[in-house]
Amino acid sequence: MRSFRDLAPRLSRWPGALALALVLPLAGCSADSSRPDAAPPASGASSTGATATAAPEVRAELRVDGHTRRYLLHRPAADGRRPLVIAFHGRGGGAAELREKSRLERAAEERGMLVAFPEGLDQGWGAGTRATGQRPDPGVDVRFTEALIKHLVRTEHADPRRVYVAGFSNGGSMALRIAAERPGLLAGAASVSGQLAAGDAAVKPTGTVPVMVVYGADDPVRPLAGLPSPPPDPEEPILPSLSARDTAEAFAAAGGGGDPVTRARKGYDETVWRPKDGHGGPDADTVRLLVVHDAGHTWPGTTVAPPEGFGPVSKDLDATGAILDFFTGRGR
Repeated sequence: MRSFRDLAPRLSRWPGALALALVLPLAGCSADSSRPDAAPPASGASSTGATATAAPEVRAELRVDGHTRRYLLHRPAADGRRPLVIAFHGRGGGAAELREKSRLERAAEERGMLVAFPEGLDQGWGAGTRATGQRPDPGVDVRFTEALIKHLVRTEHADPRRVYVAGFSNGGSMALRIAAERPGLLAGAASVSGQLAAGDAAVKPTGTVPVMVVYGADDPVRPLAGLPSPPPDPEEPILPSLSARDTAEAFAAAGGGGDPVTRARKGYDETVWRPKDGHGGPDADTVRLLVVHDAGHTWPGTTVAPPEGFGPVSKDLDATGAILDFFTGRGR
């Protein structure tokens, strides 16, 4: 398996590719408050929360814990309370990079969903609970996400009952951390090429939330089996992680999931855990793991070519469509 140091020079060719796979804690200053500072509403939104006529996509800022946090927001044409997706980019990448790779905003527009692509501090996310010299406050991104959701509910008519998180690599691990530690905030979460942090940075699910994990069977960066003992790196500690299956099983156990059922699909294997008691019907609170054949550390279905060494892109699965269908109940 290639090390982070071996692959790092290629990041300039695909800056977000490695971001989420390394499951790194956030780099940045220590927080001075757990509450967001006062900030104006996103451009195009009124102070009362009613959305004014504006371009469907805007760049906005939110002040949290002494940091000015930026995000790209896509507004659908739909009126009223709208579902919200928070999409975390990979380490070394940014909002625009994930938008281009995933095309989440296009698919979400058809479903009347808001999509916010936040920018990570130092182009990364605090996906683990361990503090490091580079990332002394590992909880700052959890608080930022909470503040961003609250802000968008207030200013953009996001529906607080239909808030979802998704991400790629380090961003996928960040989405899983939010789902694990703040399940009451979310109606669903999805990760592509991201796993739960383990070891002394472990993140453990604490409640019931629908979760989808999409993973390449041939991921050379963050293997399907996880990194229980990652190699040391002098510039940025690489956190240990669970395997993709153990990640899904952790959420299933926290949600009272029954025995898994695996089915072969065209281009991938799908494993599903449903509640043991069957409450809520066949679609309630499921956990899904999609292991994609002939896929690397990539976003299945993307048209953006990955750099050499990150493995192939599967065209048998549209990860964006599968994730949004899962969120809206079509894929459960």
